[in-house]
Amino acid sequence: MHRLRWRWRLALLVVAVMVGMGGTAVWTNTLGAGDRFDRMMARLGVILHPAPHRDTLPTIVVTPFPSATVTPDATQTPVDPPTPSAAETVSPTPRPVRTAVDYTIVSNPQAVFASELTDKMCAVAGTQMVLTILGRGNTSAEFQNELAARIGEWESWDDSHNGGWGPAAISLALSAYGVKGYEVRAYASRVDAMHDAASALTETHKPVVLLPWWGAHTWIMTGYRADADPTIFANARVSGLYILDPWYPRVSSIWGPSDPPGNLEDSEEMKRNFIGWSRPEGAYPDRDGKFVVVIPTR
Repeated sequence: MHRLRWRWRLALLVVAVMVGMGGTAVWTNTLGAGDRFDRMMARLGVILHPAPHRDTLPTIVVTPFPSATVTPDATQTPVDPPTPSAAETVSPTPRPVRTAVDYTIVSNPQAVFASELTDKMCAVAGTQMVLTILGRGNTSAEFQNELAARIGEWESWDDSHNGGWGPAAISLALSAYGVKGYEVRAYASRVDAMHDAASALTETHKPVVLLPWWGAHTWIMTGYRADADPTIFANARVSGLYILDPWYPRVSSIWGPSDPPGNLEDSEEMKRNFIGWSRPEGAYPDRDGKFVVVIPTR
């Protein structure tokens, strides 16, 4: 009881600080006041509502690819098979042809799209869309609320210091509804993350979950464009991703208006939105500064 009383006293102190900072300055983010307040509230959330310390899925740190991060050479192809000996009569295996790829697993993005019911439910809506695409859910508000209500089964301090939804919780929720095998991966570069995501989507025909906006948001990737097949060419350049953004049709004061379902986010938009993980509530050693993806395994 004493601890609970102390937590609420701290909450009142934060409100007083907000008033001191100036409510208008916080609201309009004048001189970064809104950003500082958001970080303060994130840390307060850790104190008032601590997440349970229990085992969850690990974040797999992916070693940088040797080829995907370099400038693609249009003539590069996979390594040739060994040259047959004179006694062999088989013809050499022909080299794969390098051709551009425009691939998606969703023909009607609007049919599987679900907007988040509140501005805190992006991960819930993202999980809902993955389940809908794979025939395990639907886009109703009732189903989104059902998912949100079950977070107590999956939340963990290691996954989200604030409690609630982190990338591991997304994977565990998918598994609970019959979609197993999604891993949480962290990549040193955006190029590697996009290449691996495109490869996994091609091989599994399942959507990929991205954590943009420093890890604060959720995007669902349903396809991509590339200058070659990423499952064959290690240096295939993925130039854009087809995205379902649960923030739509809202407008963000930081990121601007959200794009409609199935929009192709080109490389410049990916650079602007898909930024290395950096959360205000504390450190995540396996994720900080990296590009985090919840990816279907092959």
